[in-house]
Amino acid sequence: MEIFDLYDRDRKLTGETMIRGQRPPEGRYFLVVHICIFDQKGQMLIQKRSTEKGFWAGLWDVSVGGAAQKGDSSWQAAQRELAEELGIDFDFSEVRPAITVNFETGFDDVYLIRLDPEIDQLRLQMDEVTEVRWSDQKTIQAMIEKGEFLPYHDSLIDLFFRLRFFPGLFPKN
Repeated sequence: MEIFDLYDRDRKLTGETMIRGQRPPEGRYFLVVHICIFDQKGQMLIQKRSTEKGFWAGLWDVSVGGAAQKGDSSWQAAQRELAEELGIDFDFSEVRPAITVNFETGFDDVYLIRLDPEIDQLRLQMDEVTEVRWSDQKTIQAMIEKGEFLPYHDSLIDLFFRLRFFPGLFPKN
């Protein structure tokens, strides 16, 4: 059973929690993180969600995504999700989200990182992710139109690609 911390509209912890699958009470929100991994060519690593997933099963998505667990900070949730879903250990302690997208029941922190993992070296969490591949912006937007990718707004995908090399979003190497 997954338990999520709840926040108020100013993103302050309330001390309340909810269980995955529940809807937060009015005026309460939970935290989600997404990670977009870009290679040196500017392509994004995308994942195909397992057909066992409750939401958006079998569709393609950005590199990694998931909800922050009780006690997780945003960067801790990003670090945990990346390790769980793709088997990549990456230190997010010095990385800030590139953007935060507010949605009806929560906050979605989006991290943009530059890595060049070998796809055949990744350890996929098969109950979450069944396949990964590198993709360019045009291909992702065509997949969205065909209903093969989560229905992100074109402008949001465009923003991810425009910000991918923005100074200050990545940790110092």
